[in-house]
Amino acid sequence: MKMLTEFENKIADFIAANKLFEPADRVILAISGGADSTALLHVLFALKTKGVLDVDFVCVHFNHQLRGFESDEDASFVAEQAGNLNLKLTIKKIDVKKEAGKNKLSIETAARKLRIANLVDIARANNCNRIVTAHQKNDNAETILQRLARGTGFRGLGGIWPARKLAGNILFVRPLLSVTRKEIVEYLEQRNLEWRTDKTNADCKYRRNYIRHRLMPEIQKNCKSSVAEQLFDLSCLAQKFHNRVCSNAEKAWQDFADYSDGHVMFEIADFLSQPEPVKIEIIRLALAHLGCGERSLTQGHYKKIIRLAEQNISGKKIVLPNGFVVWKEYKKLFFALAKEKYCSVNKSITSVKLQIPCQIKFVNCLIEASVFNFDKVQFEKFRAEKTDFIEWLDFDKVELPLKIRFRRSGDRFVPLGMADDKKVGKFLTNARVPQKLRRKIMIISDGRKILWVWPIRINEGVKVDGKTKNILQLKICEETSDID
Repeated sequence: MKMLTEFENKIADFIAANKLFEPADRVILAISGGADSTALLHVLFALKTKGVLDVDFVCVHFNHQLRGFESDEDASFVAEQAGNLNLKLTIKKIDVKKEAGKNKLSIETAARKLRIANLVDIARANNCNRIVTAHQKNDNAETILQRLARGTGFRGLGGIWPARKLAGNILFVRPLLSVTRKEIVEYLEQRNLEWRTDKTNADCKYRRNYIRHRLMPEIQKNCKSSVAEQLFDLSCLAQKFHNRVCSNAEKAWQDFADYSDGHVMFEIADFLSQPEPVKIEIIRLALAHLGCGERSLTQGHYKKIIRLAEQNISGKKIVLPNGFVVWKEYKKLFFALAKEKYCSVNKSITSVKLQIPCQIKFVNCLIEASVFNFDKVQFEKFRAEKTDFIEWLDFDKVELPLKIRFRRSGDRFVPLGMADDKKVGKFLTNARVPQKLRRKIMIISDGRKILWVWPIRINEGVKVDGKTKNILQLKICEETSDID
């Protein structure tokens, strides 16, 4: 058996250093057919073949339907590559132009949103917990420059992260971040591997292409060392700094943030006592908890919120992108989604009534409820494949109507496996539930009791047992948000 090449060893070392995979992972490989994703496919296959990785691959290719027969030829090329390696392949057509027109998005943004949403769906359908993309050092450099152009802080300088959690327990991982585009092309040529070229990648009317083909070369002309390498080193330092800031922000958040009843609130004095980087992270935590995507926020938005907190004026309000608002009331700072944005769901932001069956949106989650007859074989399969996003309850132990809402001070329930009721907050503390997960918690209740502290634990009183005849299935999934 041939030894790993220097390039493959470099990728292997980066994967190990950043713990991108775990043994027996099921992994989605996003393959476009371009140089980067072709290299990704063959490198990871080599690492698996030579025992470096213990993972199973499912390849995914998206036909954006933007280049006619060339798009079809890309799909055929990827199918041939996957077939040669005996790998499972899913090819999905996505209508990027329709999505862009419908939601008034650029072609780039519409394509990215469709890819992410479909990748997550395909990962769930195939029980995959990792989605692997072919971002590399030059992509990272372009991302940092793009953020600098629109305004960013230390977090934005972190560039593209080796791993990012996107939806539930699904991670996006980028094993090629340790190599440049030049190294990738050299690897492909050494192995006599072909790849596809997308002619639209040369069109500088797209911002990313302008940065790649015009701005980066101009910057590189005046630099002795590689700009991509320098920006990669900067991003690594920014990520370390961000992690330290996050640790301090999490502690501060735990000490003084109140995130019940559909809004986030904290005392301004507590907030202003923090260093500015921690203030910015606390603001991000507040908005993320409410479901505000980060891509539309700039450094200017964060600075405006900090200035609002510093001013001796009550009642002033800042309107943020996507309908989120921040206002100051006496000595408190409030974050919420403007009430009118909830009209399609409910007039109140505190709770939503669940009809059965139903499929309804609440903040940034999709909730599904259905009822069916109990089947022991199905139940055993459910328990074996269960995730944090779905629960089966004994429908006859539930009192309609059901509601979904945010956690409130004083909430109590009897956790599964326990005999006595507990305060939800104390239960979460004793169970050592991390703050990042606590911020996502929602409550499903009936007319008398909490049924499910999502996604942590159901109520002991509604569990399925030997007398169960009817199943209430509840499913809650976070909607996908933008990533790098």
